[in-house]
Amino acid sequence: MSIIQTILPTTHDLGDFKVRRVLPSKARRMVGPFIFVDELGPAQLAIDTGMDVRPHPHINLATVTWLFAGKFAGAIDHRDSLGTFATIRPGQVNLMTAGRGIVHSERSPAEERAKGPRLFGMQTWLALPDGQEEIDPAFECRRDLPLVEAGGAEARVIMGTLWGASAPTTTYADTIYAEIILAPGAAIPIDAVAEERAVLLAEGEATLDGQALERYVLYVLAPGSAMKLTSQDGGRVMLLGGEAFSTPRHAWWNFVSSSRERINQAKSDWREGRFPKVPGDEAEFIPLPQVPLTITDP
Repeated sequence: MSIIQTILPTTHDLGDFKVRRVLPSKARRMVGPFIFVDELGPAQLAIDTGMDVRPHPHINLATVTWLFAGKFAGAIDHRDSLGTFATIRPGQVNLMTAGRGIVHSERSPAEERAKGPRLFGMQTWLALPDGQEEIDPAFECRRDLPLVEAGGAEARVIMGTLWGASAPTTTYADTIYAEIILAPGAAIPIDAVAEERAVLLAEGEATLDGQALERYVLYVLAPGSAMKLTSQDGGRVMLLGGEAFSTPRHAWWNFVSSSRERINQAKSDWREGRFPKVPGDEAEFIPLPQVPLTITDP
């Protein structure tokens, strides 16, 4: 059996666009180091509007933002408490390491607002491994990502090593992450090297070893099994995974940690204003919620 678990998304309607979340879920908390997997859009927002995610904190994780090229290609302005300003665009991976604590905001750029912003992509979080949860915060943007072409498919390696190609993106645990574009009639083998793997059909149509994939659903793959991804009409598939964590991770709102006490400390620090500010975006912030959308423990 190629697929050992199927995780349906939880959809959050944010008004102008939808976010579909497959991790964490009641059925499964992580796949490799991935503890949070959101698919954003596709969406066309109204002129003079935009996405405005006000400053908010993270600890003990790394965020990975990947936007899709194509009809709904857009951009996001990222600012963080390190003083970073970066405009995220398709074809580049933006990795923000929270470590002991970081604050950031994500907003539509002014030029996008003027024409009606578009949004389509993935937002994922990687739990940091034991002994590295409290490392210094950092940010990096990588555009020099390897492209593997085979069987009518193009696979962009975002993190880790796949199909003999290695991405330069920093990893803290063994991680695989790739975007696979399947032309009509394409076929590509799925590497079996990672301890845990999953695929998500983001657009179009695809089958895995003959089983049709449903859009936005996360399919967890059997460990060690080689398999083939194909498409009759063309599609876009995300492949993600890596090493299994032996120590459980907890998630509450924007905080991830192996320690519930550390998460409680982060709650208190944000409530009391002890996190740093975001230069250029100091006026607003997201208050600590009573009941967050992301939670793995009561």
